[in-house]
Amino acid sequence: MGLHEAIAERKDELAGKWADLILATYPAETQVVWRKNRDAFTNPVGHSILDSTAKLIPLLLEWNDAEAVARALDMIVKIRAVQDFSPSQAISFVFLLKKLLRQEFAESLASRGELAELLAFETRVDNLAVMAFDLYVASRDQVARMRVEEVKRAHKNIVRRANLMKSDVAAPKAV
Repeated sequence: MGLHEAIAERKDELAGKWADLILATYPAETQVVWRKNRDAFTNPVGHSILDSTAKLIPLLLEWNDAEAVARALDMIVKIRAVQDFSPSQAISFVFLLKKLLRQEFAESLASRGELAELLAFETRVDNLAVMAFDLYVASRDQVARMRVEEVKRAHKNIVRRANLMKSDVAAPKAV
C-alpha cells in the first residue's frame, strides 16, 4: 500500500492527531477545554480546528482544487491571526502535519525504499504553508483595517459629541 492509500485509509485518525498537535500549541488549560468539548456552539475554536483538519487531509490527497484547500485552511488561519501568536507561530500548525506524517509513515516507507513518496507528499504540505502565509497576511491586513475604521468611528463620535456640547453651551436659554 502506497502513502496516498495509507493516508486515505487513516484520514479521520490523522485529522484528529493533527488537530491534537495544533491544540498542543495553546496553554494547557485551553487544551483541556478544547479537547473535551468538540461542539460547534460551545467550543467554536476547537470544532473549527478539527473540522478544518478533517477537510484538509482529503484535499491534500486530491490536490486539484486550490480554492477548496484555501477555504478549509482559512478558518484555522483566521483563528490564529487574531490570537497572540507571532506570524511564524500562527502558521507553524501546517508543519505539524509533516511531523505527524513522518511519525506515522517514515519508518515503514524507508524500510520499503519508498521514502521518496513521503518527501513528494511533503511538497504539498510546504505549498499548504505558503497558502497559509498568504491567508495569514490577508487576515492580519483585514484586522488592521478594522482597527483603523474603529478609531475613525470613535473619533467621529467624539467630534460629534463635542459639537453637540458646544451648541448646547452657545444656545441662549429661554426665560
